[in-house]
Amino acid sequence: MNANSAPKALPRLTIDTIRTLAIDAVQKANSGHPGTPMGLAPVAYTLWHDFLRYDPEKPDWPNRDRFVLSVGHASMLLYAILHLAGVREIDADGNPTGAPAVSLDDIKAFRQLDSKTPGHPEYRITTGVETTTGPLGQGCGNSVGMAIAERALAARYNKPGYPLFDHDVYVLCGDGDMMEGVSSEAASIAGHLGLSNLCWIYDSNHISIEGSTDLAFDEDVGKRFESYGWHVIHVDDANDTLAVAQALDSFKATGDRPTLIVVRSVIGWGSPRAGSEKAHGEALGEENVRATKRVYGWPEDAQFLVPDGVLEAFSAALAGRGTEARRAWEALFERYAQEFSQEAGEIEGLRRGEVTPGWEAAIPDFPTDAKGLATRDSGGKVLNAVAPLIPALLGGAADLSPSTKTDIKGAASFEADDYAGKNLHFGVREHAMGSIANGMALSYLRPYTGTFLVFADYMRAPVRLAAIMELPVIFVFTHDSIGVGEDGPTHQPIEHLATLRAIPGLDTIRPGDANEAAEAWKAALSHTHEPTALIFSRQAMPTLDRQQYAPASGLARGGYVLGGDEDPELILIGTGSELQLAVAAHERLSGEGIRSRVVSLPSWYLFEKQDRAYRDSVLPPGVTARVAIEQAGGFGWDRYVGPAGATVTMSTFGASAPIAKLQQKFGFTLDHVCDVARKLLRQPE
Repeated sequence: MNANSAPKALPRLTIDTIRTLAIDAVQKANSGHPGTPMGLAPVAYTLWHDFLRYDPEKPDWPNRDRFVLSVGHASMLLYAILHLAGVREIDADGNPTGAPAVSLDDIKAFRQLDSKTPGHPEYRITTGVETTTGPLGQGCGNSVGMAIAERALAARYNKPGYPLFDHDVYVLCGDGDMMEGVSSEAASIAGHLGLSNLCWIYDSNHISIEGSTDLAFDEDVGKRFESYGWHVIHVDDANDTLAVAQALDSFKATGDRPTLIVVRSVIGWGSPRAGSEKAHGEALGEENVRATKRVYGWPEDAQFLVPDGVLEAFSAALAGRGTEARRAWEALFERYAQEFSQEAGEIEGLRRGEVTPGWEAAIPDFPTDAKGLATRDSGGKVLNAVAPLIPALLGGAADLSPSTKTDIKGAASFEADDYAGKNLHFGVREHAMGSIANGMALSYLRPYTGTFLVFADYMRAPVRLAAIMELPVIFVFTHDSIGVGEDGPTHQPIEHLATLRAIPGLDTIRPGDANEAAEAWKAALSHTHEPTALIFSRQAMPTLDRQQYAPASGLARGGYVLGGDEDPELILIGTGSELQLAVAAHERLSGEGIRSRVVSLPSWYLFEKQDRAYRDSVLPPGVTARVAIEQAGGFGWDRYVGPAGATVTMSTFGASAPIAKLQQKFGFTLDHVCDVARKLLRQPE
């Protein structure tokens, strides 16, 4: 039977086109996940064809509905949809290239090197992909951030008669998403915030890689979400597009809470492997492909077939709704700009990823102070100084803002009854906090988060994904060392700095005094394609005399010569609270006639971006006697101290005791650092 002449309705023909494109792409690559696209094709079709407000010609239109494929392994479902929808490619600057976002050739190159159809959807690689997904649950968390962003933008910029921001966020998620804790955390806060612009469509196919989900997962998900405060709808058959449409209508009519649509589907629908884990993560095999196509009434030998009229009808339905909405929005914005020019300018800046000009002037300068401040305190002062000048800045902490100093003084809380609030309370939910922040960054905001450094482990996945997606999220981590003291080894980070520094594209900054903390915030807010981890102390540290020592602006280059001899025989390198120890050691050793230099190295990431000449000027290759001082693990410091150098770092976990006792026990004393330095100088070359 020829599909072009098959006596089936166009909707079913389109749905089967989505299915067979997924089947053929996975089979050609001999890698991928065909089963979920086969089961969910009717749901995706209904959402995109009948509901999604999206213009294929301008897929970056600000008020478009967002579609998140949290089940990222089912990427071929999204690629097939983007192809059939006729979505047009745009470049990094938002300019059209004239090419389709996903061509048929791109689909044929599924999972191949440098293709636009990687194994999991990748933001910035494929136009139409709103976020990178793959690690299950992260897309769910991102969607909550997107929904928060829409509410925040609407609260600030919508005016009577000018509903600039009123879009919805749709998510396709699965059993794996529901098992991951991050989605539970995200769903809980979404329910608390009453995000009625958020709709998760849960593909309940009861299959995971190991087999039936009954092996490990048999709870009533719907009841769980009802307890979170969600509106829950059940659709018994994913193939019942009318029931799916009615569920989506119910979501649109719900104005006080998010919606979960539980859809019962059959993984690998229509294939000999239907309902089996064998349909989940591997190609069907040639004979099973042929058998499946027979069930669909599809030409068995046809590959990557898009029957006549399918693409045209599908894209026309989407564009007919989306293009009209987009043009109406642009006309609305043009009138808005005439009446509210400042706000319109801010919106245009947000679209370009810019921070409101002039904010740098508000950064405070901290006077020399022997007692000084904890960098969490100075960092909090900087945040409060610049926040009024940066409307897009929105964030908070994981129930720790009094400790992390990440609250905006005098500002309201972002809550269901006040989406204009500037303080976002994530609760004790680090996993979701990071993924929510990523979603906010994907929707024009400049989010920041706050927790203790030791809990960076809880949000490793979203920090890593922020780096992959090149999102300028600011992750504030305080209580950065054994300086936490009596809280003991569970709260004293040791390996965390090394693991954050190991993430490509993440700028990890550990400032050494109040003015370096100010420069650290400046660097973080200046980034447009890098996330930043700001590492702040709990304990006070002296504010250095910048008349005696180099200005803190040297932080912009990652590392700089803080002071000392121009022709040193010894280099003392410090970060954070240990910078003061390097300075004290330099002053003592200089008094003994030792030519020493102090180097502040708060950001390895920025330092490595400098050219070789600059790095060598800071750390002259001929000076091999080097000591690095940091209250953290020594992993990675060999890069800067070399084989002839030494570190004063941690090689064990900490202990519970007052900070002075800990510093004595672990060698973070002036006497010990000087002894290590002298020993290096006594060693034969």
